[in-house]
Amino acid sequence: MLHPLFCCGLATAPHPHHKQCCPWPKQEKDPTFWNTWAQKTLKNALTLQTLNTNKAKNVILFLGDGMGVPTVTATRILKGQLSGHYGEETQLEMDKFPFVSLAKTYNTDAQVPDSAGTATAYLCGVKANEGTLGVSAAAVRSQCNTTKGNEVTSILKWAKDAGKSVGIVTTTRVNHATPSAAYAHCVDRDWYSDNEMPAEALMHGCKDIARQLFENIPNIDVIMGGGRKFMYPQNTSDVEYPTQPKMSGTRKDGRNLVQEWIDKMKDKKGNYVWNKQQLLSLNPNNVDYLLGLFEPSELAYELERNNDSDPSLTEMVDVAIKVLKKNQNGFYLLVEGGRIDHGHHEGKAKLALYDAVEMDRAIGRADLLTSIHETLTVVTADHSHVFTFGGYTLRGNSIFGLAPKVSDADQKPFTAISYGNGPGYKIVNGGRENISTSSHYQAQAAVPLLSETHGGDDVAVFAKGPMAHLLHGIHEQNYIPHVMAYAACIGQNQNHCMSSGGTVGLQPAFSSMASVLAVTRFLW
Repeated sequence: MLHPLFCCGLATAPHPHHKQCCPWPKQEKDPTFWNTWAQKTLKNALTLQTLNTNKAKNVILFLGDGMGVPTVTATRILKGQLSGHYGEETQLEMDKFPFVSLAKTYNTDAQVPDSAGTATAYLCGVKANEGTLGVSAAAVRSQCNTTKGNEVTSILKWAKDAGKSVGIVTTTRVNHATPSAAYAHCVDRDWYSDNEMPAEALMHGCKDIARQLFENIPNIDVIMGGGRKFMYPQNTSDVEYPTQPKMSGTRKDGRNLVQEWIDKMKDKKGNYVWNKQQLLSLNPNNVDYLLGLFEPSELAYELERNNDSDPSLTEMVDVAIKVLKKNQNGFYLLVEGGRIDHGHHEGKAKLALYDAVEMDRAIGRADLLTSIHETLTVVTADHSHVFTFGGYTLRGNSIFGLAPKVSDADQKPFTAISYGNGPGYKIVNGGRENISTSSHYQAQAAVPLLSETHGGDDVAVFAKGPMAHLLHGIHEQNYIPHVMAYAACIGQNQNHCMSSGGTVGLQPAFSSMASVLAVTRFLW
């Protein structure tokens, strides 16, 4: 039998289009509708045969942490349903990108990767071990003495060295795995401050990640995210949560990294902000350097964000681009929707997907502030999750809703969304939990774990702008920054940048046959 709530899932009111069991739009019954749509798509595709070989003045990387392909699809449906539509037919901003490829995400030592090793790949161009940042696979996790000599640099540094402005915007702490690989060389992603480091590592001269943020690449133009407590001396009360000890500073070395930054930038049009009002009151034309730390640790999930005090990812991206684009040489910007990953780890897809929708809004805002003729924009993920949705749900079914029929094994309802493992595994009275009465549910999981795990499947890479066509087919994840650098004529591979007229030449990437032979010999 059909479950009575299957059309609108767990919602208390039916979807606005749901009439007599969710009928689909009338025009879709006419073949002309589909043929016309397909022909329009074909006409657009034919225009892509003229490749954009301009030199990329600007480069933007949007990284949805944990945003595997099933997450992208579910985000599309949610975005549409939030606008009163069925959802499936909706187009995300990233869906509009003309070139799409797949990236293989494994770490050098892990079939299913973590966010540190993957960040090293798509930022530094080199695959690395799980848990390590900005170092090659010769470095061993947590072994400080394997750091020196194994450092690898990132595209953010290549851009800075080329005279571009550079920025990092994230919804996690700014010294979390994804942003850290842009500037740090660290054999342990958990060394947020010296408080989290073993004595042996400190004795051997290894630096915590927060310290490296300010020391490794001087004058990063824009830094925004969370992680305030890792910048202040131990037990220093937080400016926003002064009565909560867990929000207080963590540093054992007594350094106030924020104040050091303020002092350094006081004559360089530098601004430090810690709330939305301060951020949005800035005039980007009067700001050359911006440090925004909006929470002691991670920023709030978009679904739980305080709209009065906490900036959205879109608002941060808006200000970042307006500050960075003043540089006539262009800019490089890394934007991370980092809490998509955290929502999945908790088994709470609603938190993850709302954050993904917000990242898509930020992508749209970036599009309005830049030109496809001079800006290469790439959207991808570091890894996937064991998240899925199914159950033969009907058209327009709430993405968070129930499948149309109860289980034929235990006669209980089940949601379309589920996880392969995680905290959603629950046994009640000897059987599977009956979730039909839950309003903010934790999706059910097949295997009990305190935290749901990453997935090992390939992730999508969406690209538009100069040389975006080079992101095609299926590639190793570390290929991504090489394409971005090639398009922008930065980093190690610039021999093709001799052409004039604002275009990038299509000469071979390697300067000599000797280079090709050397790489071939290495691969074998």
